[in-house]
Amino acid sequence: QVQLVESGGGLVQAGGSLRLSCAASGRIFSINATGWYRQAPGKQRELVAVISSGGSTNYADSVKGRFTISRDNAKNTVSLQMNSLKPEDTAVYYCNAVIVIMMIEGKYEYDYWGQGTQVTVSS
Repeated sequence: QVQLVESGGGLVQAGGSLRLSCAASGRIFSINATGWYRQAPGKQRELVAVISSGGSTNYADSVKGRFTISRDNAKNTVSLQMNSLKPEDTAVYYCNAVIVIMMIEGKYEYDYWGQGTQVTVSS
């Protein structure tokens, strides 16, 4: 089994910073794209940032220049540094990873999600 465990959410004032981390554990052969999504109350889940296995990144327009995604392939972790936070960044943030698992019959790719961590930005 594979698990994604997030940490680092919390309450911060507007203009402040938070760092989210996500650690993957289990029978992992490799991790392809991994990233962060968020879901605010009454809204659909949306992409925040994604990073490929090679390090290429993509960000939502709303967070460009404020958020930075990074990964440590040796530790199977992905992080999201969030600066200049705004009240509209308030949401539950979810870690996502496309993980390859090695089984006797071959390699299989699955999409995994973390349990979510709350980020609240007060004005």
